[in-house]
Amino acid sequence: MSKSTITSSIDLAALGKHIGDLRVRWSDNSVPLGYHPVPIISIKSGPGPVMLMFGGTHGDEFEGPSALMRMVNDLQPKDITGQVIIVPGLNTPAVRASSRVSPLDGKNLNRAFPGDPTGGVTDQIAHYVETELLPLSDAAIDLHSGGKASFFTPCTLATQTKNIELFAKNIKLAEAFGLPLIWILGAHNDKRSLNSAAERAGVPMIATELGGGGGVDPSITNTTEAGLYRLLRYLKILMRNQTSFEPNKVHKVEIRSQEHSVFSEGNGIFDRKVSAGVPIKAGQIAGYLHYSTDPKRHSETIVFPHNGFVLAHTNRGYVSRGDMLMLVVQDADNDVIS
Repeated sequence: MSKSTITSSIDLAALGKHIGDLRVRWSDNSVPLGYHPVPIISIKSGPGPVMLMFGGTHGDEFEGPSALMRMVNDLQPKDITGQVIIVPGLNTPAVRASSRVSPLDGKNLNRAFPGDPTGGVTDQIAHYVETELLPLSDAAIDLHSGGKASFFTPCTLATQTKNIELFAKNIKLAEAFGLPLIWILGAHNDKRSLNSAAERAGVPMIATELGGGGGVDPSITNTTEAGLYRLLRYLKILMRNQTSFEPNKVHKVEIRSQEHSVFSEGNGIFDRKVSAGVPIKAGQIAGYLHYSTDPKRHSETIVFPHNGFVLAHTNRGYVSRGDMLMLVVQDADNDVIS
């Protein structure tokens, strides 16, 4: 694979705490001859495990970047054994625009892996992560939330890899983070995601979904920060306040079929009756679709087609045909690694 065209303003092998930029070369009207910066922080104390932390892969998801910036402010080389590499706004152009996709090329970074070193901004960032950052790490996390469009009940995501040992490590990381709900990414996982890039690199990794709404929820951000520190203690990178690790009891879920979820069949106002984080039954009312721009048309009652658990719901009031209204999952198979 071709070498990345992105360069780092800091030496990731250097001891100490260093804050700099990944320099993405892309000539446009805003930056015709310079570079687009993606901030990166390295905290290194010598030999030991390397933890890679990402936020802002989607630019309208802010709980993760907020928790990471708290860690940047707090964590010092004397506190750790090994290295923590933090990229609080991986898709920095999108973060600045509060946008799910990059305003520079209109692409979704979490659907861009393995990327292209000579492609647009999004493809260049994806390629750098997969070829330069992931190979440095012993574990990784990518912090997501529902953004402006949706709300997720907080959960960690563990990829069900073909490599059983790697899958077991993913599950252990998810348990260590401490949320009571784990979403197993199986056959319906998108191979263009950062999770799949980690699988190709053989690096244990989890992602999260941490609420949503396009702002910063204080309780969820506090929980995220605590989870990050739990991971560092579990990996024996952070030794202060070290206690014996006892994983919490968790509920594991997975998508069995896209047909279990609820999608809008028209354009109108979705009058939601159910929130994320609850079990539901087939035939139960999910909400009503009101045709507010055509009030002579009678509102439709929308029901769940299958039993399950609501992992996420849309955050939009006015929805369009094809929009996801309710993401419904099932309990994971009993043979999932525990």
